Amino acid sequence: MTEQTAAPTAAPEEPAAPAPEQELPSAGAEPAAAAEPVPATDVQAAESVQVAEPVQAVEPVQVAEPVPVTAPVPAAESVPVTEPLAAPEQALAVAEPVPAPRSSRRVLRAVARWTAAVLVLGGLGTGTALGITSMERTDVPGLATEGDGRWDYPELSLPALPAGSPRPFNEANVAEIHHADLRKLLIPAPAGATADKKLTGGWVSTAQFVGEFRKDKRGELTQLLDDSALRHIAARGWTMPDGTRSRVYLLQFNSTAYAQGLRDDTYVSSTPGIPLDWPTDLQLDESWNAGGKVPETVVYAFGETKTGKGRIHEAYIQAGDTLALVIHSQQGKKIAEQVPFRQTLILQNQLLG
Repeated sequence: MTEQTAAPTAAPEEPAAPAPEQELPSAGAEPAAAAEPVPATDVQAAESVQVAEPVQAVEPVQVAEPVPVTAPVPAAESVPVTEPLAAPEQALAVAEPVPAPRSSRRVLRAVARWTAAVLVLGGLGTGTALGITSMERTDVPGLATEGDGRWDYPELSLPALPAGSPRPFNEANVAEIHHADLRKLLIPAPAGATADKKLTGGWVSTAQFVGEFRKDKRGELTQLLDDSALRHIAARGWTMPDGTRSRVYLLQFNSTAYAQGLRDDTYVSSTPGIPLDWPTDLQLDESWNAGGKVPETVVYAFGETKTGKGRIHEAYIQAGDTLALVIHSQQGKKIAEQVPFRQTLILQNQLLG
């Protein structure tokens, strides 16, 4: 609806004949019929009317409901309003906003509910993903990996060397001598092990070492050790909860040549040489692929069968001036697990390298 003020201050001498009054449709009324076009002569007469200073409304009029118009409304200039608008000091009442239809409100509520649900589920999913990624695999239900038989050894580290002393296989160490304390090169016992009271990680006698072999061969082995310039022997032993008994001996000689000489004199190669104090003879473990072998070292592994399986595992490591003996055994008819034995062998080899 077009607002127009008609409060003239001076009337023309010959006013034009007013156009027929046209009632504007009120709220809720039927759509107004299209007004007949005004003749050109009347338009010219209406335009000749001089309008005084218009009175501006304080606030725009808001219509409660939109009025549908089926025909174009004539221009405001061509249809003057006969009744003047209310005075400026009379404020027009503003109609309250019309609420949206019920169907629209239902749609908005449904959209709001689904949006909230998506946000909540997205937050829960993100939190769950972060929680799972921060957990260890064995802590996640359904993803725990069964143990492969390896023992839980502590983190290993090489001992400090005396000032100016190189590692055994450093280019500056042509003789391949271990300058570190031999006792600190022994592999530590794994978690859950019960320490052997006779093999605590310190020095042991030749008799203690020779006692691992058959009685009828101990004298011969003792003589070989005396002739090979043996410096000392360090040893550690333990027993695991499953009954596996482990012993590790490190024999250090005055030179690499003496260590190799004892290995050759006891025929350690394709056979274990002097047999252990065990009821059966051991065979070369042909399934051993020397995994984890350190360069410049040699490993020989043996068992009751060619696959290394059985109640006992034995291995020799030759690393420079040191010869190591590793033994895992089970009493009775129980098989000694092969995985922890090879694990022990690889770790001890790395410490010596």
